[in-house]
Amino acid sequence: MKKTAPTLLIGVDFGLPHFDADLVELGLLAKTAGLHPVARLTCKRKAPDAALFVGTGKADEIKALALLHGAVEVLFDQALSPAQQRNLERHIGLPVNDRTLLILEIFGQRARSHEGKLQVELARQQYLSTRLVRRWSHLERQSGGIGMRGGPGETQIELDKRMIQDSIKRIKERLIKVKRQRHTQRRQRDRRDTFNISLVGYTNAGKSTLFNALVKARAYAADQLFATLDTTTRQLYLGEAGRSVSLSDTVGFIRDLPHGLVEAFQATLQEATDADLLIHVVDASNSDFPEQMAEVQKVLLEIGSDQVPQLLVFNKIDALDGSNYPLHMQDQYELDGNPVPRVFLSAQSGLGLSVLRTVLSDIVKTALPVVLVPETDPRDIDREYEGDMP
Repeated sequence: MKKTAPTLLIGVDFGLPHFDADLVELGLLAKTAGLHPVARLTCKRKAPDAALFVGTGKADEIKALALLHGAVEVLFDQALSPAQQRNLERHIGLPVNDRTLLILEIFGQRARSHEGKLQVELARQQYLSTRLVRRWSHLERQSGGIGMRGGPGETQIELDKRMIQDSIKRIKERLIKVKRQRHTQRRQRDRRDTFNISLVGYTNAGKSTLFNALVKARAYAADQLFATLDTTTRQLYLGEAGRSVSLSDTVGFIRDLPHGLVEAFQATLQEATDADLLIHVVDASNSDFPEQMAEVQKVLLEIGSDQVPQLLVFNKIDALDGSNYPLHMQDQYELDGNPVPRVFLSAQSGLGLSVLRTVLSDIVKTALPVVLVPETDPRDIDREYEGDMP
């Protein structure tokens, strides 16, 4: 995957409800990774072709379209098997990558903390371990002579597999240590009777912007996918509750998040699992927000956070037109059949932040006794727990 490479985007509609016919999200992911989409092609199939994913005829069409637009790489919106990826590259004559590798590439570019880099490397190694045969296809398998069972290609593959597995084992051991360190930090906060809140939501919903607005932090925030990968925790002072709470900004979720990434980022997502409250941030200006919310709920279920109480925050209301603008800044929304409190706001402009603070104060006062905090405790001078800091 080369940066700024002219790239052809391919999407296959298998009849699933979340199919992105315009490949908008794939295009945003490609640009985030530094690629340059030059053309898009979608097609329909009942099921993936075992050999080429799209079939011979469509593979020929992809090859011709790539040649027409000068594309040097082909990117699929779905995950490809190692065999399908290898066969497509041979048929088209260009590098072929999938959504999984693209997300791994973005995570690799954005990870800053020691923990984040370890998690990305683990997911990358696990992904590559299933595709080793492609890396050594130029080495022929030879046989002949007494005792000869395989040629240099087979030997090199076995050596490479062993190296990958050893690397995965070492990374997992290091992540266990980081996870213990985070657990120690959480136990310290628990001993202080801290109420823990985690921001979750679809990528680019505005979590980091909201985080910065609430705690006056300087966490990186931008109008792009996966702007934040490393969990950052600060203390948020709620005057009406008479106490501070712990607020964590976590990595955003996305449709078809690779399972390996969910496993690899278990330590980071543990902040959401151990939270007393999840603030589920939703991009209210995105017409696909119901599907995005469903994807978030699916990942929360997978990491064991589905039973943690939620507060919905519909962000970016400043981008809504008059007909879609909320009548009230606070109401309830039915989520998975249950009524969940909802607040409307704009983290960018600050509209509705006072309502959110009031709602959070009410929740905290119900859960914990009021503790008088001296007025000299400034809410913008907080301790930050980031990456593998002690």
